[in-house]
Parts: sequence; C-alpha cells; structure tokens
Amino acid sequence: MALLIVVGAIATFQILSPDVVNSDQENDLTQDSLASEVDPQIYLYGINVTGLNIVEGTVNKNQTLASILSPFNVPYQIIDEIAKKSREVFDVRWIAANKKFTILTPSDSSQAQFFIYEPNPAEYVVFNLDSLEIYKAEKPAEFRTKQVGGIIEQDQSLYMVMDEQEVSIQIINKFADLFGWSVDFQSLQKGDTYKVVYQEKVVDGQVVGVSGIQLAYFEHKGKPYHAIPFEQNGELNFFDQDGNSLKKAFLRDPLEYTRISSRYNLKRFHPVQKRYKPHLGTDYAARTGTEIRTVGDGTVVEARYTSANGNYVKIKHNGTYTTQYLHMSKIGKGIKPGVRVQQGQVIGYVGSTGLATGPHLCFRFWKNGKQEDWLKEEIPPSEPISEANRVAFESKKMESLSLLAEIKTSGSENLAVKNSISAPIKSE
Repeated sequence: MALLIVVGAIATFQILSPDVVNSDQENDLTQDSLASEVDPQIYLYGINVTGLNIVEGTVNKNQTLASILSPFNVPYQIIDEIAKKSREVFDVRWIAANKKFTILTPSDSSQAQFFIYEPNPAEYVVFNLDSLEIYKAEKPAEFRTKQVGGIIEQDQSLYMVMDEQEVSIQIINKFADLFGWSVDFQSLQKGDTYKVVYQEKVVDGQVVGVSGIQLAYFEHKGKPYHAIPFEQNGELNFFDQDGNSLKKAFLRDPLEYTRISSRYNLKRFHPVQKRYKPHLGTDYAARTGTEIRTVGDGTVVEARYTSANGNYVKIKHNGTYTTQYLHMSKIGKGIKPGVRVQQGQVIGYVGSTGLATGPHLCFRFWKNGKQEDWLKEEIPPSEPISEANRVAFESKKMESLSLLAEIKTSGSENLAVKNSISAPIKSE
C-alpha cells in the first residue's frame, strides 16, 4: 500500500505595521494586531482537516476495507459495522485495486477518524469512523465546450478518425445516431467531413464525462447534413437545415456504432448449414455482452430460446412494423411477452447462441408482415419545425451555421458549411 503522509498544522499570522507610529496609535495598533491573528481553515472532501494528519494511498490488489483500516487502529467491530451499513451508499466489497483513498487521523491519536474512497475520478465516499455516517459526494467540476472537426481519409472509419482526436466513444455513438438515417457509416468515402460541438465534464484537470452533442455537421459524398438543436413543444431535438427533425420513429442501428458483417441477401451461403439460403436479416458483428437496444417503442411478443435463433426477442411496434433480435448471449432483465419497451432500451446482449459461428446480432425487420431489407428502409421524420417557430429557428440556424464555419477540419476549411450559411430554409 503506497502512502503519502501529510501532517496538517494550524497556521497563525500577525499583521505588523512597517511604519513608525506615535504612542497614541501604538495601543490601537496592538489591539488591531491581536484582532488580525488569522486561523485559516483547511478543507478536503468538504471536511475541516485543519490540524489533522492526512494519509493518501492507493488500494493494492486483493486489499479490503479491513486490511486498509487495521494499521490505523480501527477496531474490527467498527469496520464490520461500517461494511454492513454502507451497502445502500457504496458496497465496500467493490473496493478495487489502484483506486485512491485518504485517511484522516487526529494529531493526538493514531486511530483513524475518516476514511475517504474514490470509486471514480468524479466521486468520493466518506466514511466517518466516529459517527458511522456514510455518504457519497461529487468533486467540484467544470464544463468546457469542445469543438472538433475532421476529414475521413482512405480506409478510415468514423471511429478511427474521431478516436485519433480523442473524442469519447459516447460522442461518437451519439454522432452516428444523429445522422444514422442520412449517412451510411459503413461506406464512408475519402474527403467526408465532420464537425461536432459538445461539452466535457472536467474534474481535477481530467475529463470524466461528456454531456451530449450541442451541434453537429457531416458532409458525405459532397452532400451536407446538419444537426441544429431547437426546442419545440417543450422538447429539445435536432433539425436539419430545412427544419426537418432528425428524430425518427426508429433508431438506425440496434447496437451502438459497430460493423455490419452480413446484409440482407436472398442467396447467401449459410456458414453453419453449408448451403445457399435467403438471409433475411442484417448481421452486426460485436463483442459478446455488447448491449442490444430496441430500435423503437413497442411491445415484446416473444422472448425465448430456439435451436436456430438462440436467445431472441421479437417486438411489435405498431400495425405496420415488427423487429426481431437473434443469437443473444442472454435476454435483458424483465424482458418478456407483454412488456412495453421504449426506443433505445436494452433488451439483451450480443452472443452466439443458436446457429451462429461467432458473436453477432442478427436483426430482422418486418413491414406489413413481410421481411424487408432494413438498410434500405426509409422511415419518415418526426414533426418538423412549425410555422409559428420558423423565425426563431431561422435565428438559431444562422447562429449554428456561423459557429460551424469557424471550426477547422484538420487545417482545411469546409466550403460546404460556409456556403450553407446563406441558404434559406425551404417553405412548407
């Protein structure tokens, strides 16, 4: 257990006049000096640690709460009570190696008074070993806006180029979801361009999370696509430059950004049965355990196992559309026939059960009772900008396009974005 020991001390300062003063002022100076003695209070994790000994360390492999606190003379009875009481706040059985902790002890005692554990860079858990009070809190955070632009090079994926610029996987997934109905991210071309504005949450100089996309742009095969935020009917959604909503009745993909390994094909050679037969689904290659999400709201009509499909879930969305998700490693908790699900809800996890040679999701799509090619399906947009909101949206659009024009893409300027600034919104 690596430890850094810091002994706190009470600091006292006295303010003295550098000038010569007369006897009448001297008494006043003495009184003022006494009143100016400062007793600064030092706080750490919201605790007044003035005069306390501070011990910082990191958890070693296989270390437990007991093995951490025992060297600080904490009775086992207190450790046991803390462990039982803390489960609703933070289960100490989840204390992990390489995580930071801090122990506070009074200067006149060798027994620890506080134990603070950091499960992640943004949060900490305080264990008061005297009162047995336990609570979780967040570290002070700042939010900063980040603007990123890039150009797809030969044989690059969106993930590759964004990852090189240290864009988080959450933002990459949200970006792909935004433009999923307009852009085929499986067939990007050299020169395709992206720009995105989002917020990062920063704690102690470290990025600990993102708070979503604020503005986005993608140019694919020379055609510009915009994602402009605007609140309508009390809900914030993204709209294209013409005022059409990017929100669709369905998500484009049942998995977050991934690779399509096999498409809808009426004459595919089946890798397990070793014969040609129609493949009426879309296969998404992904690691075992990857979350599978329903592409739209609906009702579960089947959730079971068969020898061919493995673990699968079938969802009826309305009188027109039905979807099915095959070869799951396991079906999601609570997912059973009759249950209502919402768009984006996790319904299972990628696996290779049934007739499958490796981990993937076979996704099937029915329209009016007939299986169709999901990737060719055109889903109509949700409600566009209303006439009552046109003027406000126009103002927001101009502001957004001006910001996009300022974002560089690997040192190049995107003419499509600059030229689009003056393009008017089409009338309904």
